[in-house]
Amino acid sequence: MVQEFEAKLNEYARLLVEVGLNVQPGQTPSIESNVEFAALTRQCVAACFDRGARNVVPYYGDDFITRESFLRADPAVFGEYPSYMKARVDWLLEQKSPRLSFTGSNPELLKGVDPARIQARRKASGPPTRPYFDALTANKFQWCVGAHPTPAWAEKAFPDKKGEEAVDALWEAIFSVCRITGDGKAVERWRQVVDTIARRAEILNGHQFKTLRYANSLGTDLTVALPDNHVWAGGCDHTPEGVEFMPNIPTEEIFTAPRWDGVDGRVYAALPLAMDGNLVKDFYLDFKGGRIVDVHAGQGEEILRRAIDTDEGAHYLGEVALVPCDSPIRNTGILFFNTLFDENASCHFAFGEAYPSCVKGGEDMSEAEQKAAGLNRSMTHVDFMVGTEDLSIVGTTHDGREIPVFTNGNFAF
Repeated sequence: MVQEFEAKLNEYARLLVEVGLNVQPGQTPSIESNVEFAALTRQCVAACFDRGARNVVPYYGDDFITRESFLRADPAVFGEYPSYMKARVDWLLEQKSPRLSFTGSNPELLKGVDPARIQARRKASGPPTRPYFDALTANKFQWCVGAHPTPAWAEKAFPDKKGEEAVDALWEAIFSVCRITGDGKAVERWRQVVDTIARRAEILNGHQFKTLRYANSLGTDLTVALPDNHVWAGGCDHTPEGVEFMPNIPTEEIFTAPRWDGVDGRVYAALPLAMDGNLVKDFYLDFKGGRIVDVHAGQGEEILRRAIDTDEGAHYLGEVALVPCDSPIRNTGILFFNTLFDENASCHFAFGEAYPSCVKGGEDMSEAEQKAAGLNRSMTHVDFMVGTEDLSIVGTTHDGREIPVFTNGNFAF
C-alpha cells in the first residue's frame, strides 16, 4: 500500500509541475506550501529541477502559528504589511516566477477569531501585493493551485472517520478527481479533459451572449449581463510568451467575467462556503445594477458581510463559471469544504476581482480601460457555489435569440 501511495503521490507531483505549471528551462518557480506538506513539496521541487528549473524557491506556512497569531498577536499587527514580505513578492514578480500553491488548511482554522482582525489583514496586504496578483490574474507568468490533506480538513470532509483513516480517504478522493491512478498516465488523461473544455468554450465564445438568466428551485432568479468581446476560458491558459499552463488541478469549469454593473436579481448558494477559516451556510445575495444590495445567511452572515465590505469592488461580481453537475467531483458525493474542489462540483460566481483575460485585450488595458470594458476591480476574489441539479441557464444573444446553456444542471450541448 505504501508503494502504491508513493507512486500516486509522485504522479500527482509530476502532473502539478508538468501540466499545472509547465515549468520551462531556466525558470525559478516558487512553491507556497505548509510545513505539513513537506513530502509532496519535495517531490514537486525535484520535478521542477527535472524540467530544467534554474532554482526553486519554497515558502512554508504553519496553520498552528497562523491561528495563534490571529488569536493572540497585538491588534496593530493586522494593519501592517512588513517590508520584507513586500520585497519577496516584488522579487517574484520581477523574476516572473511560476507559482505553485497548495490548499488544505482546516476549513475552520480561524473559527472564533475576531472578524475585524481578518478584515484588517486583508486590507493591509492588498495594496502592497496588488502588482503581483494583478500580474498573476493577467497570466503574466504560470500559476497553479493543488491540494494536500490535513487531519482537520479530512475529518471535516469525512465526519465518520478520524485521524489517518480520514486523511487516507481524502487522499484517495483527491487522487480520484485528479485522475491519478499510479500508472503514470495522468498527463494524457488531462489532455482529453482540456480538449472537452476547449470545445465547449469555443461554442460559448461563438454565441457572444448579451445576458445569461439563472433559475432553480432554491429561488435563484438572476440575470447576468456579459461584456462585449468577453472570452470564455477554462482548462489551460497561456502566458504572453505562449507557455501553456493549468491554473487549477482539478478543474472542470469554463469561466468568463460578467459586466460589473449588469447583474440583477437574487442568487442562492447551493453549497456551504469555507472562507477565512469559517463556514458560511444557507445564504443568498441580492443584486441591483451589479451591486450586492442585501445579504442573508443562516450561518456566518457577519463573516460574509465583512468579506463583501473589503472594498467597493467586492460588492460586485468578477467571475461567472459553468460546471456540469455530472462531473467527477460532484459524482463523488463528497462536500470537500474547500473551494478548489467544491467550485469544480458546481456552477459558481465570485465576488471581487475579474480576470483581465476574460475580455479580449484586457491584459494590456489600464485599470480605467478594464472598468470601462466591464471588468470588476477588487483586492479580493471569493468563489461561491450556485449550481444545482435543476439549474437552468438561458443565454440571450444580441439579436434576441434565447439559447439553452444549462438544462437540469448540465450543459445543453
